[in-house]
Amino acid sequence: MHDPRVRPLLDELAVEYDSRYGDRFGRGAAAEELNRYPASEFEGRGGALLVIQENGESVAGGAFRRYDADTAEFKRIWTHSAHRRRGLARLVLAELESLAARRGYRRVYLTTGPRQPEAKHLYLTTGYEAQFDLDQDPELIGALAFTKNLPAPPSPGR
Repeated sequence: MHDPRVRPLLDELAVEYDSRYGDRFGRGAAAEELNRYPASEFEGRGGALLVIQENGESVAGGAFRRYDADTAEFKRIWTHSAHRRRGLARLVLAELESLAARRGYRRVYLTTGPRQPEAKHLYLTTGYEAQFDLDQDPELIGALAFTKNLPAPPSPGR
């Protein structure tokens, strides 16, 4: 997470989180949230970090870490504001799902905030199941949790 290719995405994510949630959690709370998990949790076979670059610039990315023995927790799925509406978040999500399945995970768990309707829409339209009442006010729910079962990876030699 300290890789120079990741830093621009995390820095912009912190600014966006503060602009969306600063009145709820306080200014600067985003940086604390983004540093909540040690980088080691995203390394090795249990985790992964994906960055999409264009002309040497980081434009999108995401990561996962072990949630439990069968479940990967996706974190920090993000597209730089100058590169949105191009399908990059869907691409990141699909690549993370594929990699998680190849690493032996059978499920994905993720959360997004109540003030990120575009993320909620992305997850619902890509097969994720809401673990909350979709008719309830997201502000009253807080973190919006989603799960998705992953297909088994193809057997070797097929």
